[in-house]
Amino acid sequence: MQNTIVLAPEIIFHIGPLPITNTLFTSWIVMIVLIILSKLSTKNMSLIPNGLLRNIFELTIEGFYDLTESLAHSRAAMFFPFLMTFFLYIVIGNWLGLFPGFSTIGFFNDVGGHMDFIPLLRSMNTDLNMTLALALISAFLTHFFSIRYLGIKGYLAHWFNLNPLFMFVGILEIISEVTKVISLSFRLFGNIFAGEVVMSTISTLAAFFVPLPFYFLEILAGVIQAAVFMILTMVFMVLLTEKHIGEEESR
Repeated sequence: MQNTIVLAPEIIFHIGPLPITNTLFTSWIVMIVLIILSKLSTKNMSLIPNGLLRNIFELTIEGFYDLTESLAHSRAAMFFPFLMTFFLYIVIGNWLGLFPGFSTIGFFNDVGGHMDFIPLLRSMNTDLNMTLALALISAFLTHFFSIRYLGIKGYLAHWFNLNPLFMFVGILEIISEVTKVISLSFRLFGNIFAGEVVMSTISTLAAFFVPLPFYFLEILAGVIQAAVFMILTMVFMVLLTEKHIGEEESR
């Protein structure tokens, strides 16, 4: 880990005019890992799952699908692929950042006569740009499904209404949509970044044994934060795709 706390991701190389940061590079590795795991877990499929990896995947997917179905009912099949992708992408990204070499393997760069250490790999969710992008995708999908299930008229009725009371509620709903994006992005970023700072501090104080309990806590935190992001997105999707009593009465 680095001895200094750096908030912004570092640029490690460029592809043409596009700067590639260490967190973006890590996100590509996460995608490759997910592709490999999905290929391995679906190879030689059978009615009764065999192998540790396939059983873990089936247990995880079945558990989350049952949760989604209990909230979304008939919409579960439509929501679930996106929700599960959020969970797996975030949790693998969180866990990968705990591997040896993250924030420790890199190179030195001369910046204004001062040599700065640039880590080659850094946990992707310690970058607010990454978590904000995930939150924006979550919001886009939520509104997309709302239009799909309610239609344009039903979707607009959720925000705009001639009834003064419902019109005021609609304005509050619009404001809440902005706060949802902020909340999703900052919650994930803050928890993972704080965990990296804790691990960095502990690692500088003691190199062996002492950091182990904190590693286990970060493994658990990585799962919890991925599940929280997924479940909140699920709740937002369910709420925004249901017709409210006030909207039905106003028609």
